[in-house]
Amino acid sequence: MSTNTSSNTNTLSDYKIGFIGLGLMGKPMCLNLQKAGAELIVHNRSQQVVHELSQQSNITAAKSAAEVASQTNIIILMLSDTNALETVIFGDNGLFDSLQKGSLVIDMGTSAVTKTRAFANKLKTIGVDYIDAPVSGGELGAINASLVIMAGGSDVSIEKAKPIFDVLGSSLVHIGDVGTGQVTKAANQVIVGLNIGAVAEALTLAKQAGADISKVREALMGGFAASRILELHGQRMIDETFEPGGKITTQHKDLTQALELAAEYDQSLPATKLNRSLYQNLINDGKGDLDHSALFLAYKQSRLLQNDDK
Repeated sequence: MSTNTSSNTNTLSDYKIGFIGLGLMGKPMCLNLQKAGAELIVHNRSQQVVHELSQQSNITAAKSAAEVASQTNIIILMLSDTNALETVIFGDNGLFDSLQKGSLVIDMGTSAVTKTRAFANKLKTIGVDYIDAPVSGGELGAINASLVIMAGGSDVSIEKAKPIFDVLGSSLVHIGDVGTGQVTKAANQVIVGLNIGAVAEALTLAKQAGADISKVREALMGGFAASRILELHGQRMIDETFEPGGKITTQHKDLTQALELAAEYDQSLPATKLNRSLYQNLINDGKGDLDHSALFLAYKQSRLLQNDDK
């Protein structure tokens, strides 16, 4: 199923939704659901954002993931990594022991495929459905409710979640069974990481050869090399403004998950491995919290290119 969505025409006035993970993307996603009329029960490791959101109408703070599970049967998770996801679901005061039969858990972060399937299978034993629905679009997409959602799960579960997805994103593709959303996101992050590297290399070459890289980018945007990466991240590289929409640490984590998935299927991804090593070098250099387009900086510091991936 592939659909275009229109958040302007959707209301969620009959929905009570749990939301755990209120970071760079989770917070604006939560607010978009609230604006669409949903009642929300929220929890986050940092309490400052929970306090801030709980001042809004129809948003109530919960002290734990277990408390979220006890108060609603649709729960969205937007967490930093697979370990955090596992802790929230199965750890102390996690969701598992408090989930109601018939509940739906939706992971909208980027998580490991094999563990995603294992989590779904374990939740199924207590009558709880699971969707993996990672997104593309970054912080701006979360704010503008224009996320691209790639979902894995049963037809029934996807249909149940669709009004929520319609509010959060501009498109939804139901890829297949649980886990296939995360497979798609792994492919997405490989493409994004390698394209950022390609743009960074190309603009560095142009600059070193004496061309005005703003005009180089303008010219390339009119041809076959045009892309959203060149358009948005290319401009960030030119301006050297790297406020995070998607952090270097996150891109590195996503590429690591893609490489681990490839290894499970005896696949080699040499370009992805090299790309990850460049991000690792920037992390080692203290730049991990910059936007992933800051890969451009690696090419300004040639010593970074000499290091092998660890």
